[in-house]
Amino acid sequence: MSSPAALRRRREYCGPAVFAYGFRPFFFAAGLWAALGMALWLPQYFGQIVLPTHFSALDWHIHEMLYGYVVASIAGFLLTAIPNWTGRLPVNGWPLAGLAFLWLAGRVVILLSAKIGATIAAAVDVSFLVTLGAVAGREIIAGKNWRNLRVLIVLTLLIAGNAIFHLEVLIDGAANYGIRISIAAVIGLVMLVGGRIVPSFTNNWLTRNNPGRLPASFSNFDMVAVAASALAMVMWIVVPMHMVTGTMMLGAGILQAGRLVRWAGYRTIADRLVLVLHLGYLFVPVGFLLLGAATFSDQVPPSAGVHAWTAGAIGLMTLAVMTRASLGHTGQPLRAGWATQVTYALVLVAAVLRIVAAFNGSLELLEYAGIAWLAGFGCFVLFYGPLLLLRSPAWAKPGC
Repeated sequence: MSSPAALRRRREYCGPAVFAYGFRPFFFAAGLWAALGMALWLPQYFGQIVLPTHFSALDWHIHEMLYGYVVASIAGFLLTAIPNWTGRLPVNGWPLAGLAFLWLAGRVVILLSAKIGATIAAAVDVSFLVTLGAVAGREIIAGKNWRNLRVLIVLTLLIAGNAIFHLEVLIDGAANYGIRISIAAVIGLVMLVGGRIVPSFTNNWLTRNNPGRLPASFSNFDMVAVAASALAMVMWIVVPMHMVTGTMMLGAGILQAGRLVRWAGYRTIADRLVLVLHLGYLFVPVGFLLLGAATFSDQVPPSAGVHAWTAGAIGLMTLAVMTRASLGHTGQPLRAGWATQVTYALVLVAAVLRIVAAFNGSLELLEYAGIAWLAGFGCFVLFYGPLLLLRSPAWAKPGC
């Protein structure tokens, strides 16, 4: 819990609502960039526009989905969760605005890197995650919240992945290892955070609304599943198409599927806010299984597994967390209304269509997947934007 002094100082905040808490600017930025990034990617892919970036069109798309959209959602989550973990004052006001500006600067310099220079763009882009890591580390250590220092490992991997991504583009003209390191780091975060919040939120809802079987508690099985999955991803980073890697990925997929089954997701159909967490996590084992199968069969394209992880697991899980946190922290009922359900459905459709398109090579399906993704995150911005940008916090100082 927050200390009385921290609560008092927080109530003294009288600035713009958007900078009152970390989730506000970063969740809005994540949703907006997910939609705008796709709106720029589709015409690039079909050769209709050329952006003034040093990156190839595909590398720009991958980088901006990972280090634009995903990193913004991670920043919003961490800057909101850490005060709850530590009881310390949240980062808000001008410091938060500065962090948001640094993220935005990264998007601008990457977009214009062919004009301003790839090295300068790389330095500005990487500096955001370094700064976020320093802020997160300071707060966790000051709050003596040693258990959650593990998030710094994920941030370090993301920083390394981004730096390697830029180096590969500068030296070889295309990214390779940096892409896989970055994807693996985010999937690792999904496994860690998802393994905590999915069974927890499921347990809370079932206890109140549907008594009966509850999610299994964290056990040695979960530890084995996470460890085996981490080792499989390390192999995938180093030798993605090796038979040993494929075998490990298949084993990890089976373990992750078993982990998900233990969480009793089929009993949460009535609550879409909880159900979407299970649907998002489902793409974690699907990604492992597809990438494992790709090493043994030419009929399974590796991009199917990659997009199961990126569009499916990462897309749906980040969206689920952003919607739930936005509702809860702005005083709204924790209920997925029709607009939220439409948002979930569009992103789910986008993920499924993108995986199918990887199998049959259909450009039409790929375009439909992109449009569904754009529409889904466009809905998030439209329906959640007013809450994030304008709604004053319930604890705000009267008269602000």
